[in-house]
Amino acid sequence: MNAEFIEAIHQLAKERSIDVSILFEAIETALVSAYKKNFGGSGNVRVQIDRGTGDMQVYALKHVVEELRQPHEEVLLEDAKSVNPTLQVGDMFEEKVTPRNFGRVAAQTAKQIVVQRIREAERGQIYEEFTNRESDIVTGIVQRVDSKNVVIDLGRVEAMLPHSEQVSTEAYRSGQRLKTYVLEVRKTTKGPQVSVSRSHPGLLKRLLELEVPEIHDGTVELKSVAREAGSRSKIAVQARDENVDPVGACVGPKGMRIQTIVNELGNEKIDVVEYSVDPATYVANALSPAKVTRVHIDEIGKIANVVVPDYQLSLAIGKEGQNARLAAKLTGWKIDIRSESQV
Repeated sequence: MNAEFIEAIHQLAKERSIDVSILFEAIETALVSAYKKNFGGSGNVRVQIDRGTGDMQVYALKHVVEELRQPHEEVLLEDAKSVNPTLQVGDMFEEKVTPRNFGRVAAQTAKQIVVQRIREAERGQIYEEFTNRESDIVTGIVQRVDSKNVVIDLGRVEAMLPHSEQVSTEAYRSGQRLKTYVLEVRKTTKGPQVSVSRSHPGLLKRLLELEVPEIHDGTVELKSVAREAGSRSKIAVQARDENVDPVGACVGPKGMRIQTIVNELGNEKIDVVEYSVDPATYVANALSPAKVTRVHIDEIGKIANVVVPDYQLSLAIGKEGQNARLAAKLTGWKIDIRSESQV
């Protein structure tokens, strides 16, 4: 090993954003194994590389003892003191045992370790990058589609969109650009494994934060999200500034903000309602677009008994009960809807 090799390691560490000390330590550890394999060393040894010149030395590590029993692992106190007078029984004595032709073995081993460590470091960096992006949105290109999973290229890593996280009304095709929600990042022997979702309510939440500046800066707070992916969603918002209309901020001028999100989600309908600390008001708002006559709250049973005009009953319940179901999810209240004539 020489100065040129040391310079190359520094350059490589800089280009790949790897701590150079990690590379040196990995090479030294590997050289210990290479020494034992090629030169028959059986005791404890340590390899030291001069970080400046590339000079390399192998040291046998031996315990200082008064009576010698294991020559490969021990050294007599008087012999150790002849080299280093400060040593005492129980200390570790280092004896230089560098073989003459160790450089050739070292160079070959070092190359293998550098390549391996670079691969590991890159995997580690990708893992850290995407771990920090859990519960966030990433944009990628659909690489391939099979019967169950969709593989998405995120640039430095592939993500898996499992069947359970897909939206039944969406058709995925190779080359399609897609925004997804990062569910989980796991370490595997083949590198980081990223799982993403198109159906998670978090996707809608993050899209709102991207499109609505008032949510991003905290002027408008997103209180709750209820989603039936591909069909319909409801979101409840509240303004921290009384001069701001939270629903209007989310909908945007001429509905442009919410329409951008609707388009991204494949024309999924989105109802934006105003949150209220008063349960009756909140439940009435959540049943939008239906108009509610009155709401009676049963605190003990956590039930909201809702009365609507006769002509609004089907709208309040929604197709296959969807509107009422999403309102219940959004508010956390069980909702019982009746028309005025039924009451």
